[in-house]
Amino acid sequence: MPATASSDRSDQLTATGARRAGGPGTLAGRTVSRVGFGAMQLERLRDDRAAAVALLRRAVELGIDHVDTAHFYGHGFVNEVIAEALRPEDDVLLVSKVGAEPAHDGPLPLRLAQRPEQLRAQVEDNLKSLGLEQVPLVNLRRADTGPGLRAEGDQLVPMEDQLAVLAELRDEGKIGAIGVSNVTADQLRTALPVGVACVQNAYSLVARGDEDMLRLCLDESIAWVPYFPLGSAFPGMPKVTDEPAVVEAARGLGRTPAQTGLAWLLHHAPNVLLIPGTADPEHLRANVEAGAIALDAATLAALDAVPTRSGDIELH
Repeated sequence: MPATASSDRSDQLTATGARRAGGPGTLAGRTVSRVGFGAMQLERLRDDRAAAVALLRRAVELGIDHVDTAHFYGHGFVNEVIAEALRPEDDVLLVSKVGAEPAHDGPLPLRLAQRPEQLRAQVEDNLKSLGLEQVPLVNLRRADTGPGLRAEGDQLVPMEDQLAVLAELRDEGKIGAIGVSNVTADQLRTALPVGVACVQNAYSLVARGDEDMLRLCLDESIAWVPYFPLGSAFPGMPKVTDEPAVVEAARGLGRTPAQTGLAWLLHHAPNVLLIPGTADPEHLRANVEAGAIALDAATLAALDAVPTRSGDIELH
């Protein structure tokens, strides 16, 4: 297991000897690459399992050593591919999430599963499909704010009850650390006494409504791992790559607007880690390369001046 981040050159490298994508960051007490891999899109390779395995192997070769997943991605398919592709000597930190479960008979491929007994069952599902005795980090995905499915009926569960069962699972050794996702500042403060390793909220250059929460996480040594780091293709939600200032900055850097938006996040705060997802090897390479982009003061100032835009989506 790697040590915590330091200036020692060994902390710049993964267990396989590759330079850490985006440099070293800290997650759940471990040193990891600041550019990780979000595994959700691996489901697109369901009919080409070998390609999915090869993509994960390529991620390791490029210096990625933390992967974000969930058992409900592809009804367990994504986790099973991760278990097949990654080796103990890769020393990859696996992060999963709970709060939903696969749905075989609904309009969406998943449904909310927020009750404590459902959270426990999801951790067990993750352990089985990943082939682990412990999931190193599990994020609790809340469903009462923000984009995505909204809780109602028996899925409206007090956060304290959810945190209690996750703390029990941590005490039992089935999970290593607890994170929270899609939370408000008040909910984060509720979770702090339990111990929070990371926060996953929708956040990007054009959607910075949670700036105060990011700074709270920085003060508390909590990793900030944004989803929708480039905005979203959902109707009504802004996209980073549409911003003229981002397009102009990318032109000057000789990079793509997407790479520029990811680079801004890494420059914005030292506790930011990224988990961009893809099913394409070239896109994976481009995401890793974003972690090496240097932004000078003038470029940062131009990007910082981009206004925050509102946008939300509710799925049923």
